[in-house]
Amino acid sequence: MLLCVTASHKTAPFELLERLSRTPDDVASTVVDMTPCVQGAVVLATCNRFEAYVEMDEPVTAAGAIGVEAVLEAVEATTGVSAAEFDGAYTVHTGRRVPEHLFSVASGLESVVSGEGEIAGQVRRALKSARKGGTTSPELERLFQRASQAQRKVKNVTALGRAGRSLVRLALELADSRIADWSAERVLLVGTGAYAAVTLATLRERGAVDISVYSPSGRAEVFAAKHGIRPVAAADYARTAAHSSLLITCTSATEPVLGPQHLQHPVGIAAAGCPIVPNGSAGHSQLVIDLGMPRNVDPAVGALDGVALLDLETIRLHAPLEELQATDAARSVVREAADTFHVVGARQSVTPSVVALRTHIFSLLESEISRARARGDEDGRIEQALRHLTGVLLHTPTTRAHELAASGRADEFAAALGTLYGIVPAAEATEATEATEHGTESSIA
Repeated sequence: MLLCVTASHKTAPFELLERLSRTPDDVASTVVDMTPCVQGAVVLATCNRFEAYVEMDEPVTAAGAIGVEAVLEAVEATTGVSAAEFDGAYTVHTGRRVPEHLFSVASGLESVVSGEGEIAGQVRRALKSARKGGTTSPELERLFQRASQAQRKVKNVTALGRAGRSLVRLALELADSRIADWSAERVLLVGTGAYAAVTLATLRERGAVDISVYSPSGRAEVFAAKHGIRPVAAADYARTAAHSSLLITCTSATEPVLGPQHLQHPVGIAAAGCPIVPNGSAGHSQLVIDLGMPRNVDPAVGALDGVALLDLETIRLHAPLEELQATDAARSVVREAADTFHVVGARQSVTPSVVALRTHIFSLLESEISRARARGDEDGRIEQALRHLTGVLLHTPTTRAHELAASGRADEFAAALGTLYGIVPAAEATEATEATEHGTESSIA
C-alpha cells in the first residue's frame, strides 16, 4: 500500500514550510525505523513543499493510519515540528491517488508557478537520496521512475512547460518594474548550486553582464571559472554586497547569509575598485531577491533605507492566476499515466497467484503425460492434445485474474485458489512458514 503525507504552499503557512525544508537527510530512514510495517520511504523536501511517500505492509489492519503516524513522529524527531503544529497543514493520499499526485507534482502542476521546471530534478534527487540511504522499495522505485516518465510526456505533448514560468523567471519579471537597464546592474549572486546556474542563465537572457558570485561554502572560484563571471572572496563579501545594486541569494544554507551588517558600509570602502555610496543616500537603491529555502536573507534587510526585499513568500503572492491553473491536456496526461501505473501494479500483484495456479496445473499435466507415455503414446498425439487442452483451460482464469486485479480485487482470485485447489502463492507460503517459525504475524515484503 502506498501513501503520501504532503504539506505544500496550498495547505501550510510559509513559516512552517521553511522549518520543514530544514529536513535532515535521515528523515526517510527515521520513518522506516518507526515500525516494521513500513517497507520503504522517499522524502521530497523543496522550497514550497514537504512530502513523505511511504510503502506500507498492506495486510496490516489500519496500515494507512500507522503510516501517517510514523511520518508525523519522524518529522517531529528530525525537524522539531510537532504533530500538533503539523495538524491541519498536511493532507494524506492513499492508493490510486498517490501516483496521480506525485505525477502532478513532478510535472509542475502543483507548483507555485504552474509548469515550473526545477521540481522534476528535485523529484529525481529525492529518489536518488532514498537509494543512497537504503530506504526505497521496489514499488517506490517504480512510482518515482514513472513520475519522471509522466513529467517528460507532459513537457513533450502539452503546452504547460511553455506557459509555465520558473520561480527564478517570475522573480526577475517582478524585478523588471524596478530595473530600467539590466546591463547597467551590478549583480551579486550568492550561491553556486543548480538554482544559481538557472538564475545566472536567466539574468543573462535579460541582458545582465556585470555579475559576481559568492559562495558561503567556498565554491565561488570554480563556479565563476565555469560560467565566466567574477568570484568574490569571503573577505570581500560585505563590501561587494554593499556595492551591488541587485543581490540574488539561492543557497542551501540553513541560516541567513545576508544581513544588514553586509549592506551598511561607510563611504570610501571600495569593492573591486569602485566607490560605495551608503544605503539611504540619494540615487542609491538595492533590490535583494531571496530564493533560498530556508530564507537566506535576514528579514531586517527589508527595513533598511534604500533596500527592497523580494522573498519567496512575496513571489508566490504575485504568481499570475493563469500560471496556477494546469491545462486540461496536462491533467489528462497525468491521469492516464496514473491509471496505467495502477493497472500495471495490480497485474503485478496477482502474478504470484497466477504463477501458483499454472505451476499446479502444469504439475498435473506432466503427471498425465508420463502416464500416457507409459501406456504407449509413441507418436505424442495424446501429449499434444493434453498440452493444448491445458492452455485452453488456463486462458480464462488467467484473463479473469488480471481483470480482477485491475479492479482492485486480486485477493478474491487468491482466495478462490485456496478454496478450490488448496493453493497458496509462493510468496504467501514463505511468509506463513516464517511467521509460524518465529511466532509472529506474517507480513509481505
